[in-house]
Amino acid sequence: MPVQPNKAIVGANAFAHESGIHQDGVLKERTTYEIMNPVDIGISTGNIVLGKHSGRHALKDRIAAMGYTLKDDELERVFNRFKEVADVKKEMFDEDLEAILMDEVLRITETFSLVHLGAMSGNKSLPTAAVRLLIDGKEQEMACIGIGPIDACFRAIAELTQTKSKLLYFSVSSITGGTDAQGEVLVRIEDEGKVVVGQGADPDIITAAAKAYLNGLNRLVFLKRETTRQGS
Repeated sequence: MPVQPNKAIVGANAFAHESGIHQDGVLKERTTYEIMNPVDIGISTGNIVLGKHSGRHALKDRIAAMGYTLKDDELERVFNRFKEVADVKKEMFDEDLEAILMDEVLRITETFSLVHLGAMSGNKSLPTAAVRLLIDGKEQEMACIGIGPIDACFRAIAELTQTKSKLLYFSVSSITGGTDAQGEVLVRIEDEGKVVVGQGADPDIITAAAKAYLNGLNRLVFLKRETTRQGS
């Protein structure tokens, strides 16, 4: 039978902590806010929920668990950006932190960048996209047909970059109002166990989607290189 998240002792939220004061206390000494050991009822560890009420200690601990070590000034930049994003989102996931780290600290070099994009679609025509990318300094282009113009665009990019990644999530939102609003696209992609978030914005939603997809692929390339470098 499903257990209510807020059910005392055994619910999923029984050992979850979002308040910055609670998180700091639990990380320093678990018994400060947990009168029982989660292991006693079959839960491996407590759950630190990162959100707008979280503090630096919890953020630093999660970043360290992800395999990153930051200097004090780097942590401060990441924390300030984290607060901005967390104020909009209810809960921050590791992929969200990964995106912030890439933008604020790691400053990844673009392996793939968009040079040109053309798309055609309609109720009586095959959705087609022609994409030209700059890949490691050399321009390459590809045209593909898809279920829709964005699908066709993603297929062309996947062919050009030869990625085997899987698209896990795709969302579109409007940054401003009106018919001339700038659209923002968020994608989450996975490859070989690594999950990253890609973001892109443009008045043309197809271009925004292409930018988001390429942003995610560039982050995947960076993570693979970092994993190889640390393992050597």
